[in-house]
Amino acid sequence: MPLEMNREVFITCAVTGSGGTQDRSPHVPRSPKQIADSAIAAAKAGAAVVHCHVRDPETGTPARDLALYREVTDRIRDAEVDVVLNLTAGMGGDIMFGGVETPLPPIAGTDMVGASERVAHIAECLPEICTLDCGTMNFAEADYVMTNTPGMLTAMGRMMTELGVKPEIEAFDTGHLWYAKQLVKDGVLDSPALVQFCMGVPWGAPDDLNTFMAMVNNVPDDWTFSAFGLGRHQMPYVAASVLAGGNVRVGLEDNLMLDRGVLATNEALVGRAVEIIERLGASVIGPGEVREKLGLVKRARP
Repeated sequence: MPLEMNREVFITCAVTGSGGTQDRSPHVPRSPKQIADSAIAAAKAGAAVVHCHVRDPETGTPARDLALYREVTDRIRDAEVDVVLNLTAGMGGDIMFGGVETPLPPIAGTDMVGASERVAHIAECLPEICTLDCGTMNFAEADYVMTNTPGMLTAMGRMMTELGVKPEIEAFDTGHLWYAKQLVKDGVLDSPALVQFCMGVPWGAPDDLNTFMAMVNNVPDDWTFSAFGLGRHQMPYVAASVLAGGNVRVGLEDNLMLDRGVLATNEALVGRAVEIIERLGASVIGPGEVREKLGLVKRARP
């Protein structure tokens, strides 16, 4: 298996995510202004793409509010720095089951809505990229399931394609990549596609290199891939993905620490990734080059 290192790498910064990290670090942004400011700082540090969720400004809990998304995207677009906008479309498919003897009805924390509502903020804000979580899986929590049925993914994928927004396929396990290729075969998604390998998320694909390379080796030759690992594995996966021919993702969604005992900011994580990439002998490309590579068109405010 030859070493096919990527020499022109783009960095995605996952700015805040939807996990319960809001009280674990003061650097996790909550308000639209904080999220936009952190995304802009990450772009200045070298991120070509910013991947954004929104949160309730008061509690920091994850939200799907269109007004919050619109404020974040408007603030980023109004900034002097150029960056590719990538919004999540992963919210709205969460089931929290009751106990093992009484799983139904679902309990607090369940958030299940239809395809149109899950994509409403994408249609409203028209980012260049949005995510498509390409499968259903158990997460670390005992009774939580992230649900993305084939029917739901087909409907959402068609909506994204019709809007002219490029899906970033989120592959949390090997079967998710398998189904993504089927969506392309069925004409739901355009080819060449963009895929993100989400490594080490319990209980998806483990973050060992054998599993990672098995996924990499199943990416169609004309697709573009990126990858990330969680926590202390975030920076090792920067190197692993570049060496395997891919791009990288870092950010507070996936990791709160810069070093042992040192809380990170998004721009510091991006800066560390830039250093690793350049020390490997590759270069970090900017948003203009990413648009050319992925066939994206920069959009102003809708």
